[in-house]
Amino acid sequence: MATNVIRRKELYEIMPEGLITTHKWLMENNFTRHAIDNLVKSNQLESISKGVYVRNISKISWQSIVFSLQSILKTDLVVGGLTALEMQGLSHYLSLSENKIVYLFGNDLIPEWVKNLDMNVKFVRHTSNNLFTKQDQEMHQFTLKRDWDNDDRKVIISSPERAYLEVLLEVPQKTTFEHADQLMQGLTTLSPRNLQKALQSCKNIKVKRLFFWFAERQNYVWLDKLNKETISLGSGNRMIIKGGKLNTKYKITVPEWL
Repeated sequence: MATNVIRRKELYEIMPEGLITTHKWLMENNFTRHAIDNLVKSNQLESISKGVYVRNISKISWQSIVFSLQSILKTDLVVGGLTALEMQGLSHYLSLSENKIVYLFGNDLIPEWVKNLDMNVKFVRHTSNNLFTKQDQEMHQFTLKRDWDNDDRKVIISSPERAYLEVLLEVPQKTTFEHADQLMQGLTTLSPRNLQKALQSCKNIKVKRLFFWFAERQNYVWLDKLNKETISLGSGNRMIIKGGKLNTKYKITVPEWL
């Protein structure tokens, strides 16, 4: 019994409530198969899939899931797009949906057990292939870390500069021009240095042209500090939205009313 009490205490020290972990991770942290089985039998650990456990399933949050994906399963998934902007206080847009959408960017797949959890959260994954080169993806370029609990555990999210480019990937299919314009209105403090690097690494012509078009509407100080000569905008016209007007400077179709 004393041994079980000790193992329980050790579990609580390394595994907060709501954190999802794996059999492999527990064994790497000096828990034997026998100890893990005993923790499951005593309900200290709950099995949510084969080899996947949580301590107190009712405490699962989307942040604890993301932390587990990044730090336990070692995926390359990064919180990006609108979710990353929200976490940095850069989005005043209120979703009317009952389900929260969390945008993840990376080339690894979201495990099936995440989709099977009974939560009002929908995880939407995008590959990074359409935005950055493979080298930049592997380097986790343009990201930062944010606390998600009181134990100094952090999740990796896109920087504001990268997150906005990720938002533009969805214009106009899932993100409206109006919404993207509203988001740009709040990006007063973007870093010219970070923007320069992100735009130079970005390989998506549509995204880069849209970025400059939205930015020029706000006439931000940081815009004049960018060296456009080193940022390729491609050639030829691009139809972004049907029935729109052609912006001759950036050769993209945009809504008449903007």
